[in-house]
Amino acid sequence: MSDNFRPRLGIYTGDQPGHSDMLNFDESRFLSIQGGAVALAARIDAIIGEALAAGAPNIHFLGAGGAAILMQPAAQLLRRRSTFPVFDDLTAELLVTPSPNLTKASIVVIPSLSGTTKESVEMLALAKSRGATIITLIGHAATPLGEGDHHVLVNYAADDTSSESFYIQSLLIALAVLKHRGEIDNYDALLAEMQGLPWQLLAMKKAIEPRADAFARRIADHDYHIFTGAGPIWPETFYFGMCILEEMQWIRTRPVHASDFFHGTLELVEKGVSVVVLKGEDETRPLAERVERFVPTVGGELTVIDTADYPTQGLSAELRGLLGPAFLATLLERISAHLEVMRNHPLTTRRYYRRVAY
Repeated sequence: MSDNFRPRLGIYTGDQPGHSDMLNFDESRFLSIQGGAVALAARIDAIIGEALAAGAPNIHFLGAGGAAILMQPAAQLLRRRSTFPVFDDLTAELLVTPSPNLTKASIVVIPSLSGTTKESVEMLALAKSRGATIITLIGHAATPLGEGDHHVLVNYAADDTSSESFYIQSLLIALAVLKHRGEIDNYDALLAEMQGLPWQLLAMKKAIEPRADAFARRIADHDYHIFTGAGPIWPETFYFGMCILEEMQWIRTRPVHASDFFHGTLELVEKGVSVVVLKGEDETRPLAERVERFVPTVGGELTVIDTADYPTQGLSAELRGLLGPAFLATLLERISAHLEVMRNHPLTTRRYYRRVAY
């Protein structure tokens, strides 16, 4: 396998023999979950519109662990396109060092797939005590985060489908803020495009499936990886390294933002060191491309996964840029599915997480 391992795959059309079956994957379940996320748009729009009309002073994305990471692209979008104050503090830190910015009428978004995450449950109580407008994004209703008089948005998902769902929901929140503040003029057009998103994500999965095993082998053949990405792609880079490879596969990784790669991490790259570059289609793409150019020059083993290699139908360039994290999540899930079989290590296996007290 060459050092610069970069497949170029076209979109699945349905008439490519042998590409219709995906390993350990339920198409109808996936479409239902992602369709459920898109269907929350109207409720999200109404909640955000009401909160802003009532004078909300800011918005806080306050999850824990992986769920918090998945909110970061939405927070970043608002910081770059809006003057509305946005906060995405680490919830565990915020609980011990309270912020004066979390005030009455603040919009607080708390994602938790299980609805039981300890820090998130504590944050719900704190946000209520401050008089905030609270939105919980959860996968199960009969849970601590699903009960109460706050806004509860339930969309069932599991670990293999939750990333795209959370990315979609948080993007809808950010777009609703922009809309009601008059900072975006094509909200309706973007929402119309998103109606077909679940099928476009499915097509991407089918497109990468023929090479997912090769990507997984690339990961399985090394016990240490450097992962890098930039802009809205960085959170998915961090998430995949920490929550999938470290937590679910016990593979050592070093996620580093592409902006910081040349401020330390580059000294670790030498012959045989695996560097995985994740690329999206937003304005920060050149930062990832700079790493891509450098790694082969010093003998590193480069793997590139680029959303631009997976075309879609009916999605504008703007929306493709915004959906980069969801695109990569859906592609990387196929690699994870092959990796767990290849290594005989189910993604549900844990030694410590929710197994021991800590």
